[in-house]
Amino acid sequence: MNVIRVGMADLNIAAAPDSLRTTGLGSCVGIALFDPHAKVAGLAHIMLPTSANGAAEQNRPKYANTAVPMLLEMMAQRGAERRRIIAKLAGGAQMFTFAGQSDLMRIGPRNVEAVKEALALFTIPIKAEDTGGNCGRTIELSGQDGSLLVRTAKQGVMTL
Repeated sequence: MNVIRVGMADLNIAAAPDSLRTTGLGSCVGIALFDPHAKVAGLAHIMLPTSANGAAEQNRPKYANTAVPMLLEMMAQRGAERRRIIAKLAGGAQMFTFAGQSDLMRIGPRNVEAVKEALALFTIPIKAEDTGGNCGRTIELSGQDGSLLVRTAKQGVMTL
């Protein structure tokens, strides 16, 4: 079994028995997708809600609205079918708060909202999530069974 690392503003896919891992999810969101029949997993580590002014052309995995279709396309190439894919989410923390904070500074919550909107466009159901709060996360998605291991310094380890 290999553990495939997914960096920040990155995405990748894996088939059973391999898994995918990303670290450093603060305000970023980890989008974990899984097709239980094909046993194909996909993981994206998005940094921002939406691309603007063509910025996504340089780095599609960086944004929720461009990472989701790209990940679905990659999974389909490995035999996954969109109608069977489920999603799990982690991250989207509000790492810092400031008095008089504008909506633009709510990066974590805005990322979570954008991911949910992007998944809804493709009718991908969200089966579990560990989002919000104020702590960073590391996640690992199993290509075997779709389980998502979430590690935090404050809350320990949980499986979604």
